[in-house]
Amino acid sequence: MMQTNEQEKQDTGSLRTIQFEPSGRRITIEPDRNLLQAAQRAGVDLVAACNGAGICGTCKIRMINGRVTPITSSELKRMTQVELDQGYRLACCTVPLEDVQVEIPTSSLPFGQRLQVEGVEIVITPDPVIQPVQIALEKPQLTDLRSDLSRVNGVLTEKGLDKLSGNLNALTDLSRGLRDQNWTVRLATRKSKSKTVLVSTLPDSSPLLGLAADLGSTKLAVYLMDIQTGATLASVGVMNPQISYGEDVVSRIAFANESKPNRLLLQSRLVAALNDIISKLCDQLGANPNQIVDAVMVGNTAIHHFFCGLPVKQLGESPYIPAVNDPLDFEAKDIGLTIAPGAQVHMPAIIAGYIGADHTSALLSTQIRKDGQPRILVDIGTNTEISLAVNGRLYSCSTASGPAFEGAHIHDGMRAAPGAIEKVTIVNEEPVLITIDNQPPVGICGTGILSGISELLKSDIINPIGNLDSTNARITEFNGRPAYMLVPAHLSGHGREILITRSDINEIQLAKGAIRTGIEVLLERASLKAEEIEDWIIAGAFGTFLDIPSAIHIGMFPQNLAVDRFHQVGNAAGVGAKQMLISRAKREAAEKLIDDIEYIELTIYPKFEELFLNSMVF
Repeated sequence: MMQTNEQEKQDTGSLRTIQFEPSGRRITIEPDRNLLQAAQRAGVDLVAACNGAGICGTCKIRMINGRVTPITSSELKRMTQVELDQGYRLACCTVPLEDVQVEIPTSSLPFGQRLQVEGVEIVITPDPVIQPVQIALEKPQLTDLRSDLSRVNGVLTEKGLDKLSGNLNALTDLSRGLRDQNWTVRLATRKSKSKTVLVSTLPDSSPLLGLAADLGSTKLAVYLMDIQTGATLASVGVMNPQISYGEDVVSRIAFANESKPNRLLLQSRLVAALNDIISKLCDQLGANPNQIVDAVMVGNTAIHHFFCGLPVKQLGESPYIPAVNDPLDFEAKDIGLTIAPGAQVHMPAIIAGYIGADHTSALLSTQIRKDGQPRILVDIGTNTEISLAVNGRLYSCSTASGPAFEGAHIHDGMRAAPGAIEKVTIVNEEPVLITIDNQPPVGICGTGILSGISELLKSDIINPIGNLDSTNARITEFNGRPAYMLVPAHLSGHGREILITRSDINEIQLAKGAIRTGIEVLLERASLKAEEIEDWIIAGAFGTFLDIPSAIHIGMFPQNLAVDRFHQVGNAAGVGAKQMLISRAKREAAEKLIDDIEYIELTIYPKFEELFLNSMVF
């Protein structure tokens, strides 16, 4: 319908009010902003794998009311006609022309995913950085006008203990705590090289708690621990809210580089999520956040920098240099983390621009160098970090395996949520499926697409270079190319076909090829053959559920290896964070690890291109 001049003027000059359902959240935006930008600014969680580039198709929304710009070519490529007829659009391609009301469907929300929190642990003796001191004071009198801190230090001196220093937050807490607890308190203290610092003033006999977290690109795994006993009291896994600003860290770096407020927004969303978790876990245990007297956080280099508020522009440009790679200790209050007033956050060392503190933590927890025997650790994610240990040396690299293993860039891909196909077996030429929670299939997650392609390969429906056999009865057509009909429309949970397309196969070839290339480079650098590695340690959320025989069959791992050489250890980074939380010695061991690592930059390795091309073949 043709617009009047008055309408055109309104379209280009008026602010728009966007209302998001079902949350009911509203925001007013400038007329040139799209609905993804509106959602990001409003803090509405909406998956946007490519951060608005229009190439992933994950930011689907449904229009309820209001006029918007016409459907784009990107939307025509990535959405079905049924979806378009029902009012679905891609938020990044849709600009409101007036006030609009928008529904965020469940499939576009970054929640409900199966999240790996636990990992294989070993028992260690607690040796925490924070120590408790129990004291009782006489009430102040007109005849004794010493300050609160002086009175405390007087008692400590009588006990033969060091006097305390305290920052402003801890001193405020001290005066209040002494009076609230009738002058009998438990002090949490931290001893540094030159002084002993007050961290928190707690009720008599309060347990001292600590917070450990693996800050992943996709998920946050958070643990609340008793730092004196080493017991894990509660744990939770939630989605990283930054996913609304890009599936991968490259997209988030681009978003952060647009402006300083964007960079600080990524920090504040992450800190707010942690504060919400802290509140819920404390409520669950009947504890107070002031009891959380220490914290250890690990994450890849970009997430580490986002969390600390450090610049990330240089991480997005060759040669990808971090702002800092040394271990960090800083005041929790400085970034708004709501734990004990004098608590610090410890973050272990970063290895390289794309090998972060999370891999340092995983190397620590898996004891990769414990007896000098050759071992490989493969921590699989959007970026996959690989380390090989032999004779006390460590060789490490990072591969851009991409988000395919999390369902992104896959035609019917989704995260590991209810209804996701997680395993495929072909029996008598018919696919047999296992879905998460045994729900009707609505998509396919990373483990599902990998096992599906492995089965197609075994059945000769896919050849070694990834082409589909067009004579197979289940082959259909998608965008002019063959595709395998995994689930017909009448059997799916949403009434649409679920396909494995030629493009999907290529995405898996790229992902598995990148991982295999990293492995081959490290083996070559260490002058080892794959069969000489007795212990293959597979870590990470995807690695936990990975079907090892399928991964070997498609060539992600060398094919001459027995399955029993592979050990899936879950969230090794989270386990390492917990170890460092309760043990000063483990923090020191993590720091020493870095001194013995030889980082290999794959992109400049002489045989990289040849190895990568060979590794893409099934």
